[in-house]
Amino acid sequence: MSAQTRLLVVAPHPDDETLGCGLLLQQVLAAGGEVRIILMTDGDNNPWPQRYLERRLVIDEVARKRWGTRRRDEVMHALEQLSVPAAALHPLGWHDMEVTDRLRDDLDGSIAAIRSVLEAFRPNLVCGPALRDSHPDHGAAHVLCRLALAGMEPAPALLAYPVHGTSDVLAYRLSTGATSEQRERKLQALAEHRSQMALSGRRMHRLALSPERYMQVDAGAGDARLPWRPPAALRRWLRLLVASPAGVRDWPWLEAPVVCEAGGAFRLQVPEASPVFVKLHLDWPSPWIFDHWGWWEIETQ
Repeated sequence: MSAQTRLLVVAPHPDDETLGCGLLLQQVLAAGGEVRIILMTDGDNNPWPQRYLERRLVIDEVARKRWGTRRRDEVMHALEQLSVPAAALHPLGWHDMEVTDRLRDDLDGSIAAIRSVLEAFRPNLVCGPALRDSHPDHGAAHVLCRLALAGMEPAPALLAYPVHGTSDVLAYRLSTGATSEQRERKLQALAEHRSQMALSGRRMHRLALSPERYMQVDAGAGDARLPWRPPAALRRWLRLLVASPAGVRDWPWLEAPVVCEAGGAFRLQVPEASPVFVKLHLDWPSPWIFDHWGWWEIETQ
């Protein structure tokens, strides 16, 4: 970090900026650099903490909007604890748990929203969610960030931070040191996210006390084969979502242009310009929000 550092943090929800980059934000500012934060959603679709704190069972659109406003206020107070100016926050106003839908249904518009911040700020360092994060908004945020950065010159360095279900420490080789004051400020910032601390305070506090770790993201790091061998009994209900600079396609698995190779591995047959991201998913409704298969990056050429 130096006075020349221009850091852009991509946060799918309020609290991700603190959990993933609370120390990094402070250190860039302490070095004289500049920071910006893209807040994709206001975290408005977060029903169980809302039911608990508001003592309600049914959550309608009015209640959801009110919850999003509350969480937007919380992130502003958290940034104040980190000494990040309010003007550094760029909220996109998307809906919680719908980032994958936006990617699939409005890829160009979603990329344009991110690129407008990239082009105005011109960061030399971008820090966003990990591709393999099991929260669907986080994985989709990584894909959108990568596609928005594709072709950008000069390309900023890109780091990925883990939050959900990505405990492979060896994959996240970079970490930041921190002073005791910086750690304390991060905890104070986390405490401002009161709506999330109500039910998940112990887990979030544990994450905040852990070192901030990052993976350096390199283009073209994928394998040519699809990473899954889906069971035959499920294939009639599975879908394959593919996103690349050429666009998005969402095929039923049985209609997807994949070929089974010797040994049982599958390969996508449609050539795509890199980077290429694939997601295997079911369209079944489920109370479980986290991805089972998630996103992967592949090489098709």
